[in-house]
Amino acid sequence: MHGLGNDFVVIDAMNQQISLSPEQLRRLADRHLGIGCDQILLIEKAEGDADFRYRIFNADGGEVEQCGNGARCFVRYVHDHGMTGKKEVRIETLSGVVIPKLEADGEVTVNMGMPKFDPVEIPFIAEQRVLTYPLPLDGRQVEISVVSMGNPHAVQVVSDLDDAPVLTEGPLIEKHSRFPQRVNAGYMQVIDSHHIRLRVYERGAGETLACGTGACAAAVAGIQRGLLESPVRVSFSAGDLFIRWEGENQPVWMTGPAVAVFDGEMELQF
Repeated sequence: MHGLGNDFVVIDAMNQQISLSPEQLRRLADRHLGIGCDQILLIEKAEGDADFRYRIFNADGGEVEQCGNGARCFVRYVHDHGMTGKKEVRIETLSGVVIPKLEADGEVTVNMGMPKFDPVEIPFIAEQRVLTYPLPLDGRQVEISVVSMGNPHAVQVVSDLDDAPVLTEGPLIEKHSRFPQRVNAGYMQVIDSHHIRLRVYERGAGETLACGTGACAAAVAGIQRGLLESPVRVSFSAGDLFIRWEGENQPVWMTGPAVAVFDGEMELQF
């Protein structure tokens, strides 16, 4: 499945026993030796009062807390495969419960929860919360906004997205020592107060064609800095997401597509 080109291998782990090692996860995600994807998503039985449990593994085999594009694909998968008749489902993640809703037009809207800005909660090493932070990087510094959407994001504003150093600078930000659990590095170009273009270098996956939590983080950061107003259209190379956020202590709402590409089986002989 994919959400605007951010692609996933989605596995039903409710009706079969699934235990995948990091090596097996990397093999599944390998675009030459496996199926190929940015993330692997496992659908499991909920441990609490939610409808399902949702586990997310990056292409490097590491488990992460949240994935917005994946949440949209998740609800379409369970609905299309007859695992629920609900249009709106509650899904447990490592970062809490998310609630995606399948809309009448086929788009999916997700309540992504409230963004977090306290450095301790992100986590990010800083003495106190401020609007933006200078981040030293190879003898210079960049200005970033830092926010958690269930996973950590460092967002910076660039004048020309096509020339942004996503592939060279992104890996340095991802593994910067001030982010103990690494970070997703976002680069946004402001088109107008309701429209941005965005590229994201995701931790454990590299640059992806789209990033749902990255879109939420960028919109929130832009609204906080007075550069944007809700709702925000976030344009990726393959299409748009729409983000609504009414301010502090309010949830972020994301709407966008979720597409199934194929169903199949793969034998893991290692």
